[in-house]
Amino acid sequence: MIPSIDLLGGKIVQLQQGKKVKIQIGKEPLEFAKRFSSFEEVQVIDLDAAMGTGSNQEIVKGLCSIVNARVGGGIRDLETARQLFDAGAKKAIIGTSANKAFLGKLCKEFGKQNIVVALDSKKGKVVVQGWKKTLKESPIEMAKRLENLCGEFLYTCVEKEGLMQGIDWETIKRLKSVCRNRISVAGGISNTAEIKELEEKGIKSVVGMALYTGRIKVGETK
Repeated sequence: MIPSIDLLGGKIVQLQQGKKVKIQIGKEPLEFAKRFSSFEEVQVIDLDAAMGTGSNQEIVKGLCSIVNARVGGGIRDLETARQLFDAGAKKAIIGTSANKAFLGKLCKEFGKQNIVVALDSKKGKVVVQGWKKTLKESPIEMAKRLENLCGEFLYTCVEKEGLMQGIDWETIKRLKSVCRNRISVAGGISNTAEIKELEEKGIKSVVGMALYTGRIKVGETK
């Protein structure tokens, strides 16, 4: 399991479907994140940077020194990526700027295995810019086009994100069948049985809401 840390306005939050704030953690992010320090990977997303409304970069850099962070949100140029890797980020998650030219540069400088392409999907189409802009491509089509320019795909079903009502198995299975890359999944995971089933298929689970509400315990997943 990969715990998720989403940052908005300097605080750790959990959103539903990328819009409504359902949980806000009062404790400072760097202090709160220590509970995840033993995990192999922790996902850190700067929501303000993703939406183009601000930045939590200094907090993100601090988190990179506490957890094994895979970092996303607003990484749209090489300099931003360099700063995050220099701060200790293990991987960079690219969404809005996931084009062949930029991904090629990232792979050359940081290694293909350290680049994750975000496949955020709403109504069967990829969404970018903080899930505000819809592209014509489906997640499957984008995965086929970009599989040689990243080491992993992160699939998020926006409709299910934060609802803890189960995951989009149909798309996940199709994605697994069409590409050779590692795959991680976010959006809708509600229990350890789902995590186990994904693991059996060689897929990683990114867990947020279920972890923060206590439906899934940190000790269980370890």
